[in-house]
Amino acid sequence: MKLSVALSAALVAVTLTTGSSAYAAESSPVPAGKLPAATATAPTRWPTTLPLPAGERPEGFTISGTTGYAASFTDGSIWRVNLRTGKWQLLTPATGVGGAVGIRVDSHGHLFVAGGYAGNLRVIDSYTGKVLATYQLAKDAHTIVNDMTVLDGALYVTDSFSPYLYKLPLGKGGGLPEQSEVQAIPLKGMPYTDDNGGWNANGITTTPDGKALLVIQTNTGVLYRVDQATGHATPVDVGGADLTWGDGMRLEGTTLYITRNVANKLAVLQLNKAGTKGRLTTEVTDPRFDNPTSVTRLGNKLYITNGRFSAADPANTTYSIDAIPNPA
Repeated sequence: MKLSVALSAALVAVTLTTGSSAYAAESSPVPAGKLPAATATAPTRWPTTLPLPAGERPEGFTISGTTGYAASFTDGSIWRVNLRTGKWQLLTPATGVGGAVGIRVDSHGHLFVAGGYAGNLRVIDSYTGKVLATYQLAKDAHTIVNDMTVLDGALYVTDSFSPYLYKLPLGKGGGLPEQSEVQAIPLKGMPYTDDNGGWNANGITTTPDGKALLVIQTNTGVLYRVDQATGHATPVDVGGADLTWGDGMRLEGTTLYITRNVANKLAVLQLNKAGTKGRLTTEVTDPRFDNPTSVTRLGNKLYITNGRFSAADPANTTYSIDAIPNPA
């Protein structure tokens, strides 16, 4: 799930603060025309702007039932919100290192949180806030562990600064792996560059047929289809669509949503089942968009996280999650 362009040197200094499965609810593929049971009721009269406490810059956002969870890039804290009332409460306190980027919730109440500059992944109990496990993914200090999805019972995590995918096998019944089971898969065919702050592989989801991964490269705007076994990446033919600053993604059937953070847009594409080809069907803007970094859904609303990268005083800035009508 992400990036700051602080539209110059500030971009580098501040950078970004970042088959079907029961895991990774934010970006799991959803069959066309169907919604998960937990999202079947449309929140027609619920608040559509959810302001966080000042200074808590959100990066990822995920939903379970009528509860949302936001990851703070500022300090790694995790916040929980009642989507009916808009009331927030602190679930897990600040880590003090690395921040928090992508976040996903599974059917067992596990929150998977990408640890950004710390290069790790935390698993948190979504009810109590207790940290259940911490995995060190990156071996190199030049890292920003960013976003994640699940394919064939394993969690795959992107690193925007180092060309690797990290794989964590997930056990039945919510079983968590041992550190020794974590794999680093070299990402081949996606040249990493230092352009635009060096934000490379970012949002990740699966292809509609569930046979491969899709990864957006933020600084080039190229969408890749990635073989999860070999790490080989091949560009998807999107017909010349501009996907620069692509960040968080969500797949529903053959519809792919991509937030374009600096561009302040939500791109909507239709893909073929193999995820080798797609076309842009619409681009959504909203006056509230201020560097959108992630997208998830509840009922007929899409919830968009706003990173507000250019805030002059981040510690005293109010950030928010904003709901928009689903355009697809």
